[in-house]
Amino acid sequence: MSWAWQGHWESAPLHFGAPAYIGPLPSAADGNRPRSRECREPMDVFENLESEVRSYCRGWPAVFSKAKGSELFDENGRRYLDFFAGAGTLNYGHNNPALKGRLLEYLESDSVVHSLDMHTVAKREFLERFQEIVLAPRGLDYKVQFPGPTGTNAVESALKLARKYTGRETVISFTNAFHGMTLGSLAVTGNSMKRSGAGVPLSHTATMPYDSYLDHQTPDFIWFEALLEDSGSGLDAPAAVIVETVQGEGGINVADAGWLRGLSELCKRHNLLLIVDDVQMGCGRTGPFFSFEAAGIEPDIVCLSKSLSGYGLPFALTLCRRDLDVWEPGEHNGTFRGHNPAFVTATAALEEFWSGDGLEKQTTQKAEQVEQGLREIAGAFGDGVTVRGRGLAWGLAFDRNELGEAVCGAAFERGLLMETSGPESEVAKLLPALTTTEEELAEGLDILGRSVRAVA
Repeated sequence: MSWAWQGHWESAPLHFGAPAYIGPLPSAADGNRPRSRECREPMDVFENLESEVRSYCRGWPAVFSKAKGSELFDENGRRYLDFFAGAGTLNYGHNNPALKGRLLEYLESDSVVHSLDMHTVAKREFLERFQEIVLAPRGLDYKVQFPGPTGTNAVESALKLARKYTGRETVISFTNAFHGMTLGSLAVTGNSMKRSGAGVPLSHTATMPYDSYLDHQTPDFIWFEALLEDSGSGLDAPAAVIVETVQGEGGINVADAGWLRGLSELCKRHNLLLIVDDVQMGCGRTGPFFSFEAAGIEPDIVCLSKSLSGYGLPFALTLCRRDLDVWEPGEHNGTFRGHNPAFVTATAALEEFWSGDGLEKQTTQKAEQVEQGLREIAGAFGDGVTVRGRGLAWGLAFDRNELGEAVCGAAFERGLLMETSGPESEVAKLLPALTTTEEELAEGLDILGRSVRAVA
């Protein structure tokens, strides 16, 4: 969830650089309409031309120009430590050299860039390596669908496939879930502000409490299963359940492994398909390649995107059990579902980071460092803040909702990029790249600690 700092803009350290337009303005005599004065300042071009829907830039008033690893630089050369990582899209950092080299080589050779769903060498190599490195070692026998370029495309195709296969319409989602911004994905998203933007009714879904939503006051799934078993409950027989093992945008809410196993067993008892949305928490964010591995479950359908390409290039997959692959040719398609540069960098990422278990072990070690640092910050703060997280997805959740945005604003002033999450933006969220060094993690935690003290 992006955030807009509610403080005074005048007090923010604005780091504006050169004007947006370089050189003399054209005159009317040149036959060109002179550029308006409003677009001559460095930031005015965004204010005048870009839609009001923009969000992240409102909290980070800088014009960024370069990036490397876990660092971003604005056009004046000021360095920012990046604990945002493209909202989880840059698990291997900015411009990772191993991936960049393969991409440049591919482009220099005039290889195919756009191909819809035609066969290409780049797609074949990705599929072969994905099977060899990811699926086979985990005993997963999934068919691979390329649904379109983004996470919400993967979710939409998963929902459509579940409904087509089962012949049922209702999909169960959970409180504080986030699954995307297109209409099908919004229908299984909990955030009221995002849902209201749809402009039409969002139907054929039902919401159940996520793990710990009721503070363990009732046994897991007692309400859900009661509705399923009662013919008078009013709940239409569902096609599927869609869940995030860690709710990133929802506030870094971590589902217990036992809860996930219980959900998987419930789905099997009632013949429901289990869809895991691993768009943000997959590709190693929680340690293993898939976030559901620790629970020992095997979803029927899996949605992947964000860090799948490894380089920030748009790329998404929908994985499904072989018997679920009941699509007719072209029944779900898209112009940009064959993005070959993304195949190339994704293949390079698998070979560079997932041929062994080194990255998973490093992520586990770094998670311990981050958790310890956050608990020290929370302990110094006192009551009113809790630590949440798993792997390298963490958050400080404040009882006073306004402190989440205030802490992120103070962190930006000190050179650290973080976003908020949660229904009231009450969580200061950390998503550093998995390749962030221990020294950079320590630096970021120090900045975060000073930021919390500054606003508390």
